[in-house]
Amino acid sequence: MRTATTVEASGGSWRETVAFVTEAEKLGLDICWVAEAWGSDAPSPLGYLAARTERLLLGSGVMQLGTRTPAAVAQTAITLSQLSEGRFLLGLGPSGPQVIEGLHGVPFARPLSRTRETVRIVRQALAGEKITWEGREFHVPLPGGEARPMRLSARVEHDIPLYLAALSPKMLELTGEVADGWLGTSFVPEGSKAAYFDHLDAGCARAGRSRADLDICQGAEVAFAEDEEALRAMVAGRKKELAFSLGGMGSASTNFYHDAYSRQGWSQAAAEVRERWQAGDREGAAALVTDEMVLGTTLIGTEDMVRARLRVWRDAGVDTVRLYPAGDTLDARLTTLGLALDLIRGLDLPG
Repeated sequence: MRTATTVEASGGSWRETVAFVTEAEKLGLDICWVAEAWGSDAPSPLGYLAARTERLLLGSGVMQLGTRTPAAVAQTAITLSQLSEGRFLLGLGPSGPQVIEGLHGVPFARPLSRTRETVRIVRQALAGEKITWEGREFHVPLPGGEARPMRLSARVEHDIPLYLAALSPKMLELTGEVADGWLGTSFVPEGSKAAYFDHLDAGCARAGRSRADLDICQGAEVAFAEDEEALRAMVAGRKKELAFSLGGMGSASTNFYHDAYSRQGWSQAAAEVRERWQAGDREGAAALVTDEMVLGTTLIGTEDMVRARLRVWRDAGVDTVRLYPAGDTLDARLTTLGLALDLIRGLDLPG
């Protein structure tokens, strides 16, 4: 399996974030994704990290659709690919209504068709073609004026793999059909076939290919406990975070995380957590999250437990594991990351 992590420029000290990324590269990490939620953007820190790293692949994880035109997405991708000398991965995603409508004031409606058309136009632009599109979401050039079709003056010098962040069945099918990789989350290997892979496979089949043509990139927190008592404390400390994902992410009617957990066998628990959270009972919501739910979607445990869980992820079909190393300090996070990388490398050794 390849290894990755995700950082965000507004997630704390930028100096420490850069130190983490550059040291992670020395440890042998393969990819660093830069997140874009409601804090910093992704492209700006990616340009900076391109200058501070040499080998590490750098990806937008993800650039939000609806906040940029498809041509702007293509321009940014080409620029970052050139700045990094071919180390850039283009990750795109629709985000959710709270961010797209609440922060940007852009309609979230029809994210599926917006994503499909954006990918088609971006591919057209990256191929050096004149951009022409008449769809439900975009009209390029804008009709009724004096504009003619244009092509970008910047040329693609390196391959730019395109990843989609997807959780809903239809978006997963689209990912299998048009993307080079899938950026997933809320992943439970035991429930992944019906929740995720069947939909990815359907999209792949529509395009005449198989899941082997996709990079399956899944992420989870990784943390190591010395004993059972420490593990219990770790698990308890993560329950409120999971309750927020189930009850607070998205809007009152749209929460892709909640839906993903529901499809993986926890529909009743997810519904109860969501109800408590939306009623304002945060502690009550967290109390409904079980130990099994936390351990099922993370890489938390003793060293032996994490090693065994990584094998389950690999055998389920994960190609790239995206690690969120726990730790209160930079050194602690790097120590956790280094141990996780060693365990992953050991999975490929005989015996």
